[in-house]
Amino acid sequence: MRVKCVICDVVESIDNQLPLAKKLRNRPIHTYMCQSCQDRITERTIERKQTGNFKEHTPQEETDDYI
Repeated sequence: MRVKCVICDVVESIDNQLPLAKKLRNRPIHTYMCQSCQDRITERTIERKQTGNFKEHTPQEETDDYI
């Protein structure tokens, strides 16, 4: 299966039997990111977390008074 990175537009081929290929085929909303872009984003995220200016956006649970 040929896939295209959403960031750098590099076209790569992956095995059709991989779980990633099946996920991309069955759910078109999922996107592919090449390993170099994923590594770069991971490194920069770690750097931002170490500065202390990084906030993870986690959904807050709503409390229901009736339960």
